[in-house]
Amino acid sequence: MKFFTTEGPVNSRKHYCLPPLKRFDLEDILRLILNEKYFLLHAPRQTGKTTCLMALTEYLNKEGKYRALYANIETAQAARENVGQGIAAVVQAITEQARRQLKDDQIDCLGQKILAEKSALVALEQFLSAWCEQSARPSVLMLDEVDALVGDTLISLLRQLRSGYPSRPKLFPQSVILCGVRDIRDYRIHSSSEKAIITGGSAFNIKAKSLRLGDFTEPEVATLLYEHTRETGQIFEPDACKRVWMFTGGQPWLVNALAFETCFEMKEGRNRACPITAEMILQAKERLIQARATHLDQLADKLREPRVRRVIEPMLAGQMIMDISDDDRQYVIDLGLVKRDGSGGLIIANPIYREVIPRTLAGGPQDSLPHISPTWLNPDGSLNTDNLLQAFLAFWRQHGEPLMGSAPYHEIAPHLVLMAFLHRVVNAGGYIDREYAIGRGRMDLCVRYAGVILGIELKVWRDKEPDPLDEGLEQIDGYLLGLGQDTGWLVIFDRRGNRPRIRERTGTESARTPSGKDITVIRA
Repeated sequence: MKFFTTEGPVNSRKHYCLPPLKRFDLEDILRLILNEKYFLLHAPRQTGKTTCLMALTEYLNKEGKYRALYANIETAQAARENVGQGIAAVVQAITEQARRQLKDDQIDCLGQKILAEKSALVALEQFLSAWCEQSARPSVLMLDEVDALVGDTLISLLRQLRSGYPSRPKLFPQSVILCGVRDIRDYRIHSSSEKAIITGGSAFNIKAKSLRLGDFTEPEVATLLYEHTRETGQIFEPDACKRVWMFTGGQPWLVNALAFETCFEMKEGRNRACPITAEMILQAKERLIQARATHLDQLADKLREPRVRRVIEPMLAGQMIMDISDDDRQYVIDLGLVKRDGSGGLIIANPIYREVIPRTLAGGPQDSLPHISPTWLNPDGSLNTDNLLQAFLAFWRQHGEPLMGSAPYHEIAPHLVLMAFLHRVVNAGGYIDREYAIGRGRMDLCVRYAGVILGIELKVWRDKEPDPLDEGLEQIDGYLLGLGQDTGWLVIFDRRGNRPRIRERTGTESARTPSGKDITVIRA
């Protein structure tokens, strides 16, 4: 029986999948190959790059015009900037795959001979030249995980490809496709320390084009889910399909992971007579996030990189990101953490990432929380928002200041501590939704627990700025309107240099929005 997979590459005999050659413009790629172009294919991790390249390799070899070879050269990463070891690993990866895919029994001897006789600075070029000379058909070479290499090893690989480029197609590959997470635009190559750029565009100025493998479209998500229905008879209700699309934004790994969790891990979902509902998708999303699946864990690890922090921190704080370099912004886009919306602005890539990012950043404060008795629960288990308010005020006065020191992003440290507290509140069966408003100095939270909906807006009062109360009341007015609620919290964190002590400044007051909604203003 087939299943949704999150461990690539996809095997169409075992896994539900979309036709990989329809994930990109095949006609465009064939034209680039015909015209002897070298080009890039890039996309965030676990979006289907390897599956697509392997399908393209198989297609080209069946067509018979070219000798196509796919090779993953990630093993060369371990060599770091040792060019000899790195280039040897690349040659060995190519020979291994040529033996498997093309049944080339002579290539091992060729690779060993070249590596023994030639300097690493020319060995790859000489090897590819000799390999191509043996073939009656022009060669197409696809190298995956190129951007895993660093420094001198990467420079050497690129320059040897460039050096052999004029000899194509008889004495060098007619076309080379370099694949990785990032669009290595003109190859700004860093040393292994990531502190200094070694070289600019001269290492690989033969790139004809950069192609990006996109996420699934909404119809493609529905098509993939229908594969399960066709196999098992179990249907996805229309609202469930919409919710898969809404939560994932079409990110391929997330789509498959969410569907697998629902249909193969959850007890209710394993009952093939039971249709998949929107509520089941919501439960699966929470399970996926709480389990810290490998993909989400790797994503979270990127948040501590300085280049990522410079983009993500102001986004979460609702600040402008005009001063962030184009290179840093593009790097975070290439990682798949953010994307451009219809107007061209940056947003977090999808709602699941929108939850994972602050949850991860709040992990330190959350792990540091003291034991808190759930005084916010009524005897019937429902949420008492008045008691929740008193519990938060007591918590903040006692623990807010030290816990902010454990938050990894200083600008949003109070936000993270509040979210850590709220996660303790909803652990027993609630949810927190988040919205960020770049350039508007706010973050919106929605706590959902046992039928109770609490809308919360977070603002920061900084030096040389006016009290954000009036602006906050206007903003939460619109937020509550969207939630269909008449009451909510406006939390104003005082981050001015001359602010009173936390015990003295923490308190509440009542206010009304322009449309008359009752708001509890929390000064913290």
